[in-house]
Amino acid sequence: MTTLPERVRIIEVGPRDGLQNEPLPIPTERKVEFIRRLADAGLRQIEVTAFVHPHAVPQLVDAEELVHRLPRPYGVEFSALVPNHRGLERALESGLRRIAVFTAASETFTKKNINMTIRQSLEVFGSVVSAARAAGATARGYVSTAFVCPYEGEVDEERVRGVVERLLAMGVDEVAVSDTIGAAVPTDVIRVVEHLLRTVPGERLALHFHDTRGTALANVYAGLQLGIGTYDSSAGGLGGCPFAPGAAGNLATEDLVYMLNGMGIKTGVDVRKVVEAARIIGDTLGRPLGSRQSTCVGRT
Repeated sequence: MTTLPERVRIIEVGPRDGLQNEPLPIPTERKVEFIRRLADAGLRQIEVTAFVHPHAVPQLVDAEELVHRLPRPYGVEFSALVPNHRGLERALESGLRRIAVFTAASETFTKKNINMTIRQSLEVFGSVVSAARAAGATARGYVSTAFVCPYEGEVDEERVRGVVERLLAMGVDEVAVSDTIGAAVPTDVIRVVEHLLRTVPGERLALHFHDTRGTALANVYAGLQLGIGTYDSSAGGLGGCPFAPGAAGNLATEDLVYMLNGMGIKTGVDVRKVVEAARIIGDTLGRPLGSRQSTCVGRT
């Protein structure tokens, strides 16, 4: 059997990717409590919001207020998605020192998502990352539709590698290779990640899976067998991309932690506390959560 990582680093994206598509406004104080509880559950890296135009993502209109009201627990790093220089300025002014930039491996998706070609997006984000680093901030990158595109179908792995290499060259410290619509299966993960590993160190890669078709945990296992030790997830299985038809929730953090703990892989995250954190949002939305663990772990 392939040697699996002894420890996995989890990037919690629920407060941003998990909430961005919710149509009903969630009070800022509920978001703050959600994030506080996620940190208390042992999650050390949390993407808390996005500094985007409020007309594009109304749910995140409170980005500045949210960041200003966040507790600052020792050892926890908060980050935000930024689409341009104005977003970067807002993030830095709010006190954040870690950002994320995003492009895709599909031309059609990139144009629909951010109204740019892949090449144009890389030019813009190269400038943004350079400015962020000059200001003392760090950056990660996202490559959306790295396996399957809702408009173009299967995405060529060489195209994915080209975008990943460009992001790393501009100065991001890691790239989240993303299954934006949750259509990938383990053989897709093997196809793309094995190709990436020919030129990209595994420690510079993260995997970001949606669970639209129920294959996210199987895809994680494929990634683990390839030595990838960083995964994005969203408490409660919240999420969905407003620009990707058919994209359902993200891989649930508590389901990921349960599987990893059962395999003897360390995470430092308490499953029960993640479930309780997610219920802050579930109760606000008035609907059941999408994770399996939410139905297995009783209220405390």
